[in-house]
Amino acid sequence: MTLETPPGYAPLSEATLPHFLADVPALAARLGGTPIDWRVTEVGDGNLNQVFLVEGPGHDGKTAGLCVKQSLPYLRLVGEGWPLDLNRAWFEQRAMALHAAGAAGRAPALLHYDPTLYAIVMERLSPHVILRRGLVQGIRYPRLAEHVSDYLAGTLYATSDLALPASKKRPLVAAFTANDALCRLTEDVIFTQPYMTHPHNRWTSPQLDATAKAVQADTAWKLAASRLKLKFMASPEALIHGDLHTGSIMVTETDTRVIDPEFAFFGPMGFDVGAIIGNLLLNYLSQDGHATEDHPRDAYQDWVLETVEQLWTLFRAKFLHLWRTSGEGDAYPAALFSGPDGTACLETERRAYLDRLFVDALGYAGAKITRRILGLAHNIDLEKIADPNMRALCETRCLALGRSLMVETGRYPTIKSVTEAARHVRRTVTAVGPIDKRGLGLDAM
Repeated sequence: MTLETPPGYAPLSEATLPHFLADVPALAARLGGTPIDWRVTEVGDGNLNQVFLVEGPGHDGKTAGLCVKQSLPYLRLVGEGWPLDLNRAWFEQRAMALHAAGAAGRAPALLHYDPTLYAIVMERLSPHVILRRGLVQGIRYPRLAEHVSDYLAGTLYATSDLALPASKKRPLVAAFTANDALCRLTEDVIFTQPYMTHPHNRWTSPQLDATAKAVQADTAWKLAASRLKLKFMASPEALIHGDLHTGSIMVTETDTRVIDPEFAFFGPMGFDVGAIIGNLLLNYLSQDGHATEDHPRDAYQDWVLETVEQLWTLFRAKFLHLWRTSGEGDAYPAALFSGPDGTACLETERRAYLDRLFVDALGYAGAKITRRILGLAHNIDLEKIADPNMRALCETRCLALGRSLMVETGRYPTIKSVTEAARHVRRTVTAVGPIDKRGLGLDAM
């Protein structure tokens, strides 16, 4: 199949990339030396794009590096049979620039964008690793909750009606509305396909065959997914990352950076918050599949849940602080809430706003968990569990928690109640099989 591409576009390669970089003086100067001195490695292992790391001699004996990311005219996970809009690179680099204003230092520095090749050149992160890989290995990152909550609070608040006048926000909403291809991809693979018979779905078979069939017949679960989908489609609250999972974060023990916002558009804030919470909960429930006699994971699992609790608690506090100290948007005009009564009333509303965001986040967390087990793209947290029976048991626990977060959201008034439910699921779900529609038995916790 031959895909039509715009004039001048061609996929970059390890051979052609040095010539591209050499034509941008600032990039060539950053790498140092000449193109013959540069080492290029194609490292892309994601679902959508190709990614290259470039290393040059730099200056004063210090090696320099760049990361180059280019859109392909198809979904890399599937191949040329699934065409995909190249312009997703434009949305990614625009989101990087806008988010940098709200969360400086929490993403790679954007260095260059080529609109003909749909190529983004950014700071190379080193010695950072993908968070998901570190979590699977059982590595602790002490500042993870602090840094991710910085990113979430800063980016979501700064691009919302709480911070932006409508005259500035509306043009941004309109611009990102054109990121239709990736929005539709999200709508399909997260909220629709996992709940129906679809050729893109896969799961641990035959262990989860009956479970997948039961999910497809579970009206309450499908209704919850559809409500979340509607909010995703119809609530342009802030410029969200749109794909904030543990594979979209790079870490060291002291630094955290968020990458890959190509799915960015104006949507519900709870989607980003729920995405990372859901991925951490999934990791918690996957750890039993990675534990060994010599390396039990119980203490590490406690750390993962502590991180979930800290992440939400810090995010809520930071978001409220930003609203109290820098509210310049057209929502909740300050002139309407002057005096002691107005101040108290507005503070009550701020807290209620975060309570509503929390409810959204839990639903989206459940949806993110569900799609990673029954849908198109899966996580190594579960996929790297060698024993299929153990993998299926961990996945069954994940689905039990995911359904409850989506269908029984009202059971969770606090983040502590969520982590306690995760512990409860781990203790009580001991066999593979369809999820009990009567709930998790949380009243007995």
